[in-house]
Amino acid sequence: MKKIVLVLSLSVFFAATVAAQHRADRQQLSDPASSTMILLGDPQAYVKYDLNQPLLDLQMSWIYDNVEHLNMKAVLCVGDLVEQNDNNALDRNMLNQTSRQQWEAVSRSFEWIDGKVPHLHSPGNHDYGFKHSEDEHTFFPDYFTSERQGKVLLDCLVAEYPNREGRASLENAAFEFSLPGWTRKILVITSEFAPSDGAVQWAKTLCQSDKYKDHIVIYMTHSYMACHGRCRNALIPTEKYPLTQKPGNNSGVQLWEKLFSQVPNIRLVLCGHHGHGLDKKTRKDVYENNVGWRVDKNGSGADVYQMMFNVQTLGGGWEGNGGDCWLRILEFMPDGTTVKVRTYSPLFGISPLTKHLAHRTGGLDQFEFKL
Repeated sequence: MKKIVLVLSLSVFFAATVAAQHRADRQQLSDPASSTMILLGDPQAYVKYDLNQPLLDLQMSWIYDNVEHLNMKAVLCVGDLVEQNDNNALDRNMLNQTSRQQWEAVSRSFEWIDGKVPHLHSPGNHDYGFKHSEDEHTFFPDYFTSERQGKVLLDCLVAEYPNREGRASLENAAFEFSLPGWTRKILVITSEFAPSDGAVQWAKTLCQSDKYKDHIVIYMTHSYMACHGRCRNALIPTEKYPLTQKPGNNSGVQLWEKLFSQVPNIRLVLCGHHGHGLDKKTRKDVYENNVGWRVDKNGSGADVYQMMFNVQTLGGGWEGNGGDCWLRILEFMPDGTTVKVRTYSPLFGISPLTKHLAHRTGGLDQFEFKL
């Protein structure tokens, strides 16, 4: 009997030890009544090398660990889930994983949060065609279905538009969220790379419908604006990918002209895509060349906030570790208007020795705005 009691006592002790794992840099809400959404940049460089893949797992496990703690409502990914959509030829100078291995790796990483918190994606140019957007074919709907996430996604999924192959896909989809303290609901819209005229018109009609015209809309698209550093946050006018050259597919400038400037309740645009590698002279990362931020008035006179976040070259350039696990915490304050932005790295935050590196606090990293 004493042995049984001892075994049970040890079991309880070890269970308590695991449950009480010390977190070197536990993130906190600035207001306990807030809610958050997590923004992820392009994950492609995490999955193109097998050595980098555990870093994406680390990001996902951090999200899993903080869903309740940070009152997370969604995870927003701006695309380029893989380096190449459908290619088996390996080039050690840029990747060591086939396309199927990359899709399987990124899908496996997101399994951490399946059923825990909705993860929404706007696929990028590397997610289409052979290597990058030679045509409209993508494996995205084969790996990222609505069913895999279950109730947490299906309960917020309110509309969908077929992709360019005519398939039902979350590439063009809309999701509804209610946030504590916010009298207006949030509608998050995802879009395919270089959204087609049909997808743009679908989003426009949806936003202006009686059902959603009073919602605050967050629109996600992969390619829209350039970085702050070298390009001064310019909207992208055109690109040379075969898919973007086809009539009826829209660039950043066209998205502003056809959609964002015309629809009063689209208030926040999120994108990735653009960025630069190491500085040619110093051979160091330049953060400002991988993020962007601008504010413009729409036709109704309201501010439209536009955020570009693509940190894949931080951590060693194009062939580095994939981005040092940087992500953004968007905290929706309970006043119903304010969003606070923080830039954080779970990779650095996991250790007492590196937690001082886990926060970026410059003007492009930590700020707030009102929707």
